[in-house]
Amino acid sequence: MLNNMEENYLAKWLNNELSEEEVAKFKATKEYTSYKKIVDATNSMEAPTFDMAKAKRDLYKRKEANETKVLTLNPYKKYLRIAAVIAVIVGISYFYNAPTNEIVNTQYAERAAVILPDDSEVQLNADSQISYQKKNWKENRNIDLKGEAFFKVAKGERFTVSTDMGMVTVLGTQFNVENREGIFEVSCYEGLVSVLYNQKETKLSAGQSLVVINGQLKTSELANGHQPSWLQDESTFKSIPLKFVLDEFQRQFNMEVETKDLDLEQLFSGSFSNTDKNLALQSISAPSGLKYKIEGEKVLFYAETP
Repeated sequence: MLNNMEENYLAKWLNNELSEEEVAKFKATKEYTSYKKIVDATNSMEAPTFDMAKAKRDLYKRKEANETKVLTLNPYKKYLRIAAVIAVIVGISYFYNAPTNEIVNTQYAERAAVILPDDSEVQLNADSQISYQKKNWKENRNIDLKGEAFFKVAKGERFTVSTDMGMVTVLGTQFNVENREGIFEVSCYEGLVSVLYNQKETKLSAGQSLVVINGQLKTSELANGHQPSWLQDESTFKSIPLKFVLDEFQRQFNMEVETKDLDLEQLFSGSFSNTDKNLALQSISAPSGLKYKIEGEKVLFYAETP
């Protein structure tokens, strides 16, 4: 740090205002040598040329730029505020107007009836789910289905049932769709149904059925009737692997099913009651030569030994 005397001597020395006596005193300080080196070095430097006209032009440019920024800053902030308000309004509008799915579920041993916005009717079998968008329903009649449901469709725009295995399309008719693990079945009871499976379209008229089991597709004629048998509290099967029959029993009665030493791929044709458990067990076991044992809410099916 410089003391007051050294600061005064330095300032005067740089301006050549020191007397001889003062110069002698200043040279006697230990900082003098350092200052002398700095001064000598700066004296050897050439000052850059200064273009006054260019400096003025640059000054005006900077001034104009600053003025432009000042003039546009407030409108920009204003636009930001407007954009923020619009974003909030759009967000609120989307929240209240965005299509939302209506979802209906059934559990084991449970069914449900649904009336759609166009008065189309849906009957859900046990362990099933449908979802659809209520908003603009008449222009976009599409239902996502998991499980099994019977549809009685009102006349109107195209009506579509989408599943993870295939898609069913109609204009107005009555049909049943089952979409379970390993099985996809569509039965037409009135009108005409278009089924899209594996990029291939199959058209079913009233009284026809399409079934896909483990990837194998076949069509067949329906038994007499205007509705699927499960709506009359009976599950009916025609050459269906036993595995799917036992799965359906489990859904209808909410009982855990176990098997022992059974060929679950053997085909079953027949039906069982959905309301009488004991009768259902007899209807399944007798044609297949099976035995069963009930333990609480569990039933074990096993092969009859010779």
